[in-house]
Amino acid sequence: MKTVGIIGGGQLGLMIAEQARELGVCTVSLDPAPDAPAFRVCDDHIVAAYDDAAALEELCRRSDVVTYEFENVPGEILIPLCEKYNIPQGYKPLYDSQDRLREKTNARDHGLRTPGFAAVDDEASLRAAVKELGLPAVLKTRMLGYDGHGQLVLKTEADIERALPLLAVPCILEEFVRFDSEASVVMVADEEQVVSFPVGRNIHRDGILDLCIVPAEADPLVLERMKCASERFMRDCGYRGILAIEYFIKGDEFYFNEMAPRPHNSGHYTIEGSTTNQFRELVRYLVGERLQEPQLVAPTVMKNILGQDLEAAEKVAAENREGVYVHLYGKTESRPKRKMGHITFVGMTAGEYAENWAAKFV
Repeated sequence: MKTVGIIGGGQLGLMIAEQARELGVCTVSLDPAPDAPAFRVCDDHIVAAYDDAAALEELCRRSDVVTYEFENVPGEILIPLCEKYNIPQGYKPLYDSQDRLREKTNARDHGLRTPGFAAVDDEASLRAAVKELGLPAVLKTRMLGYDGHGQLVLKTEADIERALPLLAVPCILEEFVRFDSEASVVMVADEEQVVSFPVGRNIHRDGILDLCIVPAEADPLVLERMKCASERFMRDCGYRGILAIEYFIKGDEFYFNEMAPRPHNSGHYTIEGSTTNQFRELVRYLVGERLQEPQLVAPTVMKNILGQDLEAAEKVAAENREGVYVHLYGKTESRPKRKMGHITFVGMTAGEYAENWAAKFV
């Protein structure tokens, strides 16, 4: 029986471990939190910081193959491990995604349309970038930003002064795209094929994914072009394993926003809403099994459960309704805007969700 090592023990590690168990694969995860959600399901675990080189090496020794559910593992530690152990996704997709400037440049260089962007390191370069790109624009830290953190929309010249504290670290200024909708493509690739999951429309609230609606409410031809461009990008970059790309859709064009070389929040619906799911196909890739092409089971809505939604989600879980799947991650501390779980409504449209379910959540 093979063992998959997982760097990170959050909800993504939890769901990787759940699918691995169904495929008869053991798991061991590393996380600094002794109560990490994945530890409840993994066959073994290591409590250690992500930059603990000795602990990461121990994880690799205990595993036949290693993956990551946390993309900010320090490169100076992970790169030598990739040379010694079986980490088939390698470091390149992590490296390319860890810096927004490098990420956008890489996407543009490999044929994906991006919003206009410029590196910003100080007030002078910020003002020069604003002059080049115009307002409104979005200022983002180049590293470690997520779920709306580390970014600020600049609407007027007065906002430039307000943005200066963000320049304590290297930043990027991006053109503001007045998009019609957001969507993401989740793919898993091996040496022979790339499989893509049905594309969902993403609706964010306060910078955090709130709903994923599948199939996406967008022009099917645009979605097909987006899927083909994403698969070509993954091949051209030489990436293997799992990759998610978020896009802005505007008319008949789509713009690369960001990517993640790990399971993605927008792909959680695949556990029940698709014939196979993102976690299962990642495990299949890791252990060398042939990938399966996913198909949508029925129209599906995935609702993210944040700390403020937890009580309502627990009530929904107690009702045990057909076609309603409640996933609570078992995090010991609940707080507003922290991801505590998700609910997948299979056989439900966006309109039906808005009419019958939206009012139940904050």
